[in-house]
Amino acid sequence: MSIRRYPKYRDSGVQWLGRIPEHWRVDRLKRSIVDCKNGTWGNEPQGDDNDVACVRVADFDRERLEVVLSYPTMRRVDAKDRETRLLSRGDLLLEKSGGGETQPVGRVVLYNDGRAAAVCSNFVARIRLRGDMNASFWRYAHAAAYSAGLNTKAIKQTSGIQNLDQQQYLDERAAFPPLPEQNAIAAFLDRETKTIDTLVAEQRRLMELLKEKRQAVLTHAVTKGLNAKVRMKDSGLRWMGAIPEHWTVMPIRRAARLESGHTPSRLHPEYWEHCIIPWFSLADVWQIRHGQADYVYETKEKISELGLENSAARVLPAGTVMLSRTASVGFSTIMGVDMATTQDFANWVCSPRLKPEYLLIVLRCMDAEFRRLKMGSTHNTIYMPDLRALRFALPPLDEQDAIVKYSGVITKQLDSLIDAADNAIGLFEERRAALVSSAVTGLIDVRSVPPSEQCESP
Repeated sequence: MSIRRYPKYRDSGVQWLGRIPEHWRVDRLKRSIVDCKNGTWGNEPQGDDNDVACVRVADFDRERLEVVLSYPTMRRVDAKDRETRLLSRGDLLLEKSGGGETQPVGRVVLYNDGRAAAVCSNFVARIRLRGDMNASFWRYAHAAAYSAGLNTKAIKQTSGIQNLDQQQYLDERAAFPPLPEQNAIAAFLDRETKTIDTLVAEQRRLMELLKEKRQAVLTHAVTKGLNAKVRMKDSGLRWMGAIPEHWTVMPIRRAARLESGHTPSRLHPEYWEHCIIPWFSLADVWQIRHGQADYVYETKEKISELGLENSAARVLPAGTVMLSRTASVGFSTIMGVDMATTQDFANWVCSPRLKPEYLLIVLRCMDAEFRRLKMGSTHNTIYMPDLRALRFALPPLDEQDAIVKYSGVITKQLDSLIDAADNAIGLFEERRAALVSSAVTGLIDVRSVPPSEQCESP
């Protein structure tokens, strides 16, 4: 069904609201609240009655606009602080510190848990609403304000951390419908966004299944081959199992020269002048993180010939297969042009009997091996001796070519489906945001929309 508009509108005098229903009033956001109280981080938990759950920004579900305490962080908060900072169902929580370039600070979510005593962290402020305000309506109103960028006016940046001037933010103006209409809008949006969230969740699950399918297809190709009738033998490798009898199990380094990268000294500025040589670093991992970039051609930084001469870095030929082995571990690609890398990458220069594209598929099927080899609790690394010992099964060249061609066709088909699901998620999220904004600014009148009926985008 199409949702009707209100019969009469007036200019709100507020740019982000535009025209609003004639009987709605406009006021500052702070007129909807009783107080805005900063949270506390407390102290280390002691396992007694002073321990409470502490809601962090990481507990914000930014799509559903609510707190999700799946794994609550427990902190010791003394009785005095608990008395003034305990959360109640219906409180709103305002992110006042954190954020980032693509996700500015200032998101507001609803606290509706209430299963146990909880406070919010010092990066969050608790907003307690007036008794004549609907909490669910106001989480949507704040979400529409966030989409309109009202929070960005109140952001102060210090030391790389965004801080929200909450008083300045709460001085921004919003539309105040009468409480019965707040209730109707909240009920409508609760229902409609739940439907959209279900559709988004289904698409995300579909994407995961398609990725699992892609991985399974690739793994089967490089462990079993494409001929189902060929005789098999035990590879002696846990991740490969049985392989075609005529394939040869060996260390990868017997079929490809293993090289590590390096970083010229930053203490010598002259090493970083006249830089012309592409130099792949962790700043470039974003290009290969999703496993769809088979070749890379550009790097964020370059190094100079002088820097190269005075370091262990080497220019490696196009066709070299790279694997990230530090911090972001296990991502792989092929050099599309001659380039050098940092020490965070292992690089294989393939011999004539190994196709780079085939080795790339093998590396992308070795996640379990990389997880086993990773060392370090906070800064994961796979050390070069372990990489030198990596073993795989080498088929004849004609089979490598066939597997690469087959894998390319299958992954193209599956990636197309994955992209379609991702695009659908984007459209659903756009619809959600448009619906929320339209409802809380009065662009649509949802008072008479039956709960059982779905609506079209306004």
